[in-house]
Amino acid sequence: MTGMQDILFPADPATRAIARELYGHARDLPLISPHGHVDPAILAQDSPFPDPARLIISPDHYLTRMLLSQGIPPGELGVKRLDGGPVETDPRKIWRTFTDNWHLFRGTPSRLWLEKTLTEVFGITTPMGFDVYDELAEKLEQPAYRPRALFQKFNLEVLATTESPLDSLASHAKLAEEGWGKRVITTFRPDDVVDMDWIGWADRVARLGEVSDCDTSTFTGYLEALRKRRRFFIEHGATCSDHGHPTAQIAPAEDAAAIFQRALRGQVSEREGETFRAHMLHEFARMSLEDGLVMQLHPGSVRNHNRFLHRTYGRDTGGDIPQRTEYTAALKPLLDAYGHDPRLRIVVYTLDEYTYTRELAPLAGGYPSLFLGAPWWFLDAPEALRRWREAVTETAGFYNTAGFVDDTRAYCSIPVRHDVARRIDAGFLARLVAEHRLGLDEAAETMADLAYHLPKRIFKV
Repeated sequence: MTGMQDILFPADPATRAIARELYGHARDLPLISPHGHVDPAILAQDSPFPDPARLIISPDHYLTRMLLSQGIPPGELGVKRLDGGPVETDPRKIWRTFTDNWHLFRGTPSRLWLEKTLTEVFGITTPMGFDVYDELAEKLEQPAYRPRALFQKFNLEVLATTESPLDSLASHAKLAEEGWGKRVITTFRPDDVVDMDWIGWADRVARLGEVSDCDTSTFTGYLEALRKRRRFFIEHGATCSDHGHPTAQIAPAEDAAAIFQRALRGQVSEREGETFRAHMLHEFARMSLEDGLVMQLHPGSVRNHNRFLHRTYGRDTGGDIPQRTEYTAALKPLLDAYGHDPRLRIVVYTLDEYTYTRELAPLAGGYPSLFLGAPWWFLDAPEALRRWREAVTETAGFYNTAGFVDDTRAYCSIPVRHDVARRIDAGFLARLVAEHRLGLDEAAETMADLAYHLPKRIFKV
């Protein structure tokens, strides 16, 4: 790409010069990645990455969903099918299919991230096409491009992964034994044993009892099992829990134990499932008061909305769709109970950007326990990041925000995603300086705080 030095900076020359200077205060700071979905086994095993197609294309929902929108099913891009149907296994054919449709990504963040990944991570400047496959394949054979070597190259200080309470955390244990325990940490994500709508919930609750040595046939035993698994996760480096519920509802329910028992018998309604999720978020907040885990709440996604994707390829294959989400009433029971308790820290994200100005910024600006998480999923793009800063800063300021999270499974894209966020913040701060609303020295300090110091403090890493 041409003009990479000033990419995403303001077009006005004077403001662009300020942005360039501010960016310099963050460019070389270590990366804090407190929320993401990289498989820790990649780093534990430190094996060479597979071919370019399986590294870049097949696992990236942004890429596969765009091609699906044009009638190209994920199976043609190497994504495995649940029904055993045909899946393309030739990586060169997958790459050809992708590059033949490269024009679909014009103007998208996927194109920006991928071009920056090729250039800045792998040193490939050839325009995207079939020839890039061989260049990238050659790089992947070199020791300098193995996962741990790239971790060092990325200047990653901390990488948080996300695991179920049922996970043995074997990869994290191996990493800890080899001196990586404080650099690659886990995050406690209990959705699969909380969400009663998730097929197999009762079986997983039984498995939770087995791994925790608790009787999860009772609600009391179920709660104790979750407490024990949280302690286990903390022993393996966890500083946060993460909750991806459909709504932001958090409220205690007197009949939670009865709902739990009915659900074990398969007799729970959709409404009761939502009541139970809201109750469990309140329980998890109370657990955070005890053990100190930072709560992260990711509401607002209609999970697996695309029924074809869900039935054919399984969960979490790019079929999620944002929905309107309410926070002011939903969070009030929690904030009434613990909003001023210094032991609680909750970071709230949203897919509904219309709530930034009306609800989320005022809430974060009024409760010391609440922080605004970075835009994620469909909103982690340059224009959405700009809108987010414009929407929340006037009410919540900079210091009630929690820094950037890459929220990615695409390991090699981590540094470029953080770089995009730093460039957007540099441009936003540069405009404040150019308009004489902020001094250059204050903007420089804020720049470093947003990129490094805030996420490190808020996520306790």
